[in-house]
Amino acid sequence: MPADLAVIGLGHLGLPLAQAAVTAGIDTVGYDPDPRPYAELRAGRSPVEGALTASEVRRMLSGGFRPTTDAAELGRVRTAVICSPTPLGPDRTVDLTALGDAARALASRLRPHTTVLLESAVPPGTTETFLRPLLEEGSGLVAGRDFHLACSPGRLDPGNRTRTLANTPKVIGGLTPACTESAAAFYGRLTDKVVRARGPREAEMTKVLETNFRHVNIALVNEMAVLCHDLGVDFWDVIRCAETKPFGFQPFRPGPGVGGHGVPVDPGCPPHVGRTTGHPLRMVSLAQEINDRMPSYVIQRCATLLNEHGKSVRGARVLLLGVTYKPDTADQEAAPAREIATRLMDMGAQIGYHDPHVLDWRVRERPVPRADSLYEAAAAADLTVLLQQHRTYDLQGLAVKAQLLLDTRGATPAGAAHRL
Repeated sequence: MPADLAVIGLGHLGLPLAQAAVTAGIDTVGYDPDPRPYAELRAGRSPVEGALTASEVRRMLSGGFRPTTDAAELGRVRTAVICSPTPLGPDRTVDLTALGDAARALASRLRPHTTVLLESAVPPGTTETFLRPLLEEGSGLVAGRDFHLACSPGRLDPGNRTRTLANTPKVIGGLTPACTESAAAFYGRLTDKVVRARGPREAEMTKVLETNFRHVNIALVNEMAVLCHDLGVDFWDVIRCAETKPFGFQPFRPGPGVGGHGVPVDPGCPPHVGRTTGHPLRMVSLAQEINDRMPSYVIQRCATLLNEHGKSVRGARVLLLGVTYKPDTADQEAAPAREIATRLMDMGAQIGYHDPHVLDWRVRERPVPRADSLYEAAAAADLTVLLQQHRTYDLQGLAVKAQLLLDTRGATPAGAAHRL
């Protein structure tokens, strides 16, 4: 059955896009070669933690959304949006394997006049020098002449119910002006504002800038938090004062590490080109190094606090609160909690956890005991570590119940806990 839209990749980008399209009345099919998302969606469940609720999935299905593992469906649509995952590989470059597979699956079925859009986070040049050749070689069509091609990097904030696709401006960069306008016509049905970039590279670089901006600024406050602790300065109070400046300052806050789907990228090292531009982003590399050290710093603070209270990490009962990468969502993508738990286990600590959004948590494929009663678990633990400040946590009450509380988010009242 023909559809208006195919969303390729049913992950943290593709699912919300498909939801928005169905809500807008667009006949949508969702393609993923992995059978698991298909099975979960057909059963009325979200295959991605924290992406959609079960009721939202059911509304999508009743609205006509059709998940599939059959690539033949891709040859029957007017618009195809590629939302394939592009994680960092072991060498810290973006892994385009899934994107390449999606492109080849689409290319062999691509029809003239189709609009192909790329939402995956990629280094600048990927749309033109990686995606375009795959589509043209597999289809025999020419981008910009026979079909439209544009990049519009995903901008969604998982778990944010205020900022949705509808009220978040969409940046679009087409291969040609006609490609840009075709993409704008599609996204204009889903969002209040469309921002036209000069071309695909500018659109791709916009995502790189936004992601690196976040990581660099988090690295700055992480480094200052360590310094201020050593100097005996309350850095959380420093931030409170600094954010009163009405210009030239945007508050960021330190934490136990940086998680999420947006990874820092050095666009000087695009993996599909095989060479560098000669201008590596040294600040981005340094920021990543600083942020990667934060779980180790948390472990150091844990050991110091336990020692100051006459206890060793070995044999200590440690309760971790909040194991997701951001508050009030079940998404655990790259959350520092897993590394912190692993290191504490290696040091001989007995680990437990509590998270209202995560009912089962595993580290090294082993289940971690989940606390049923938060206050009782905090009272029994030698050390409680707040890693994520979910809205449901009563931090004032928790500070009273816990034997020893380390707050890595600065969420507890001043003086109620040891803060990062």
